[in-house]
Parts: sequence; C-alpha cells; structure tokens
Amino acid sequence: MALDVIGAGYGRTGTLTLKTALEMLGFGPCHHMLEVMGDPAQVAFWNRAADGESVDWEEVYANYRSTVDWPGCHFYGELADRYPDARVILSSRDPKAWHASMSETILKGMEEMGLKDEVPKDHPMYFGAVMIAQHAFGFDYSLESATAALERHNSAVRSTIPENRLLEFEVSDGWEPLCAFLGLPVPDAPFPRTNERENFGEHIETAKGVARDLGGD
Repeated sequence: MALDVIGAGYGRTGTLTLKTALEMLGFGPCHHMLEVMGDPAQVAFWNRAADGESVDWEEVYANYRSTVDWPGCHFYGELADRYPDARVILSSRDPKAWHASMSETILKGMEEMGLKDEVPKDHPMYFGAVMIAQHAFGFDYSLESATAALERHNSAVRSTIPENRLLEFEVSDGWEPLCAFLGLPVPDAPFPRTNERENFGEHIETAKGVARDLGGD
C-alpha cells in the first residue's frame, strides 16, 4: 500500500482532526504520533531514521494510506520523493496559538521525559529529541524563536513541494478545500472536531510507559 497523502504540518496544527478527516474520506489508516505510542515496535525504526540511517519507508508505512503529525512530517520531502503520486497537506494555525498549545502539551511531555535538550542515542525516545527539540525548535522554546521556526518550516515546505501538489489547510476551513484537493465529494457528515488537549495527559503517560518498557527510567 502506497501513501496517498503526506502531512507536512507540525504537531498541534490540527493534525489529529486531519487524521480523523482523512480516515473518514477513505485514506486510512492514517499514521500519527499516537500510532507510534500504540505500536512501540515502531520506535526503533524512527530512532534509526532520526539518526540519518537509510530506511525502507515501507517498513513502517506498508499498512497506511496517509500520514500526519510527527514523526512523518519531519521527513515530508523524502516521503514526497518516495511516493511521487501522493498529495501533500501543510496544516497550519495561528503561530501564537500553536506555541501555546505546544507548550501545554507536547513540550510538557517532552520535559517530563527528558527530551527538551540533547539526549544520548540510547535514549528510548531519541527520535523525539532530534525531530522536535533539535530540528523544530533548535532547543529554544521562546515564543519569538518557536514561531519563527514554524514559519521557516512552512516556507521550506512551500519551496519544496510543487504548488499543484500542495494544500495549505487549517481545520477551520472544513471539508470543502480538503475534498476539492483530494478530488472527492463533500461527505454528508460534519467535519470532525477533536480537542486532544483535554486528554493529552493520558498521551504523556502512555509515552512515558513506552519509554520505560523500552529501557528508559
């Protein structure tokens, strides 16, 4: 099974809502960081990929039709080359709102897991520090630095992916632009609305459990 849709947007830009919408449109299963937490066997693959090793993307994506969020968004360019027929969606939101959401969810979890600074390669969740702390934030989590980093990433996506292959999307846009981009009719169902922040503490505990099981503290 080849990927049909590649999400290039960073986490906390509505990626869980986008995952749900894509699955409703038939592009499921859709990969998301929650898939890694639910299948810890994937962690070793992502650690290798984060370390720059050559990987076979089918090893992890063989049973998926789409991907959003980290860790996949870190490799959007490589995935776009590997799956040349896939369309790319750059999810986005107001930068200040994104920073506030990141601070209350993903960054909070990373701090609890010791992933906000450089970590040794034997850390069970090494890939998170590389992709998010180092690459996305440059270890600077201030509002000014983080929002500038978000815009650099979005600009890089725009310059890398051809315009006719790319959709810039906010979940507030609803079904119409997403379905038009994917060549599908609008479903006779409300656009999904997820509020992952309310339950994010549960995700943090799951991630910490995975790290413990894989050899962390």
